[in-house]
Amino acid sequence: MPFRCDQPAVPTVQQDDETARITRWDFAPGAATGWHTHGWPYFVVLLTDAVLKVEAGGAVTEVPLAAGQSYRRPAGIEHDVMNGSPHPIAFVEIEIKRPQDLLEDLLSPPDSVTAGSHNLNHSD
Repeated sequence: MPFRCDQPAVPTVQQDDETARITRWDFAPGAATGWHTHGWPYFVVLLTDAVLKVEAGGAVTEVPLAAGQSYRRPAGIEHDVMNGSPHPIAFVEIEIKRPQDLLEDLLSPPDSVTAGSHNLNHSD
């Protein structure tokens, strides 16, 4: 049975550039993202233990996940995600806009990595 939610999950975009968008999602119990479709393939990394209720294709699936677990999904699947846990949950979603940029980075790593407004220099 489809779920109904009056409380939205709270997205906080941590980085958004031509290569990737990284968003932290915080959910109160029962909160949901709302119906959406990703334009890019993406990864999700759980920050807390959670039961995610995922509605897609007319079915609702309950997925228990532990903090630190991750999964990936392709672009183009319309879905809604709800916190089915009795406590607040959070995860980080990483959408890959230009996978070729990541491949180029792997083949010729830069001297430093930018994290938000912090420059993490790897040449100590």
